[in-house]
Amino acid sequence: MAGKIIHERQVLPEDWQIQRDGEHISCSVGIMAHNEEANISRTIYAVLEQYCLSVRIEEVIVVASGCTDRTIPLVAEIARQEPRVRLYTQEKREGKASAINLFLKQALSPVVVLIGADVIPEAYALDHLCSPFKNPEIGMVGGRPIPVNDPDTFMGHAVHLLWRLHDRLARIHPKLGEVIAFRNVIAGIPIGSAVDEISIQALISQLGYQLIYEPACVVYNKGPLTIGDFLKQRRRIYAGHLQARRRQNYEAPTMKTGPIMRQLVACHDFAVSTPRQVMWTLGVVILEGYARLQGYYDYLRKREHHIWQMVDSTKALETGGHKVRRICNTCSVLVFRFLLEDSAEYAFSPERKERDETDVARKLLPALRSKMRKEDKLTISGPGIMTAVIRAEQQGAELVAKRIQDEVQATTVRIGLRAREVKPTVAYSSLTFALKARNVSMTLKGGD
Repeated sequence: MAGKIIHERQVLPEDWQIQRDGEHISCSVGIMAHNEEANISRTIYAVLEQYCLSVRIEEVIVVASGCTDRTIPLVAEIARQEPRVRLYTQEKREGKASAINLFLKQALSPVVVLIGADVIPEAYALDHLCSPFKNPEIGMVGGRPIPVNDPDTFMGHAVHLLWRLHDRLARIHPKLGEVIAFRNVIAGIPIGSAVDEISIQALISQLGYQLIYEPACVVYNKGPLTIGDFLKQRRRIYAGHLQARRRQNYEAPTMKTGPIMRQLVACHDFAVSTPRQVMWTLGVVILEGYARLQGYYDYLRKREHHIWQMVDSTKALETGGHKVRRICNTCSVLVFRFLLEDSAEYAFSPERKERDETDVARKLLPALRSKMRKEDKLTISGPGIMTAVIRAEQQGAELVAKRIQDEVQATTVRIGLRAREVKPTVAYSSLTFALKARNVSMTLKGGD
């Protein structure tokens, strides 16, 4: 394995117990990446900006394998600014298991976290994920993935249905994936593993530790957008599960169809509540069955899947549209100024103009609130001034501001005792900043 190291590894502490400063649990975060320029920066910053009450993120190690895009320079730039970030490169793509083994050789902390380069954690996700390690019997914890796909499409329905079933099954028999944390007590996993989380589950459970699923640890990912990508992904996973059962004598909880069908019945509100959902769910069952047949064929033919075929449609979380706003750790403030055209009646009474502009803002407030997310705040904050506080990066805030601006300027409002019709215009400014004070970055931009 050819590799290049950026930032030297520190010396391991002699005391290999969980190091706590008060109640803090130290952890190392590993991100395995192959051509992830669309997501890698967002993922790293989402990890660095985590709210951690009982967990301390000591280091973030990125292993970039066979990258031919801008993944490596993007990570290297972050590493130059943030001492906790370290970059390791593999010149050739050798499979995710190989990258994980390199990460485990370099990780310093007694608890290690694995998170995909195309997965974004909620602000408190890693705190929820790692807090259970205060119990010495816990060896591995997994979080709850939520897809950003549109559930009102067939493929979006398929992805949401599978993750709902995963969530329900994992609460009974832990099946951990997408983001996991475990004690740093294993040297590595089988190099040919195509399902790294299951291989780690097998090793940790065989050491006598308990596995738990923590649904409060929410992360966002993107499922396949095409039937071809869906089959490719599900085929590889099932073949990997069969391989892990043979090589490691460990069976994933999702291997048996009985428990899955029971949970499918329990999810009837999402799966079969309308005729369209019935047809879509039937289609998902057929596709999953076909993918498992393909995976079984690969297993019999000893076809290796440890170097994954890229599932291109799962990349670029930005294509999840407004849903990406749920997963960012950035806040934006939008300030709108409602304006009415100058007229003779306002010439000697600017106070009246301000009153009318404020009246316009008040009348439009309920309609504008209905077009925003529940957690966004929209208030009247001054004469003719409306302020919105939203969880969004600069680009997302601009989209929200433009939407409000277009809505206002397409509306006729009646004001005053005579119910006079006016056509308001609106100007806006935006301010964007990180939620953690130590990483504050601001952008101020005005709109026409």
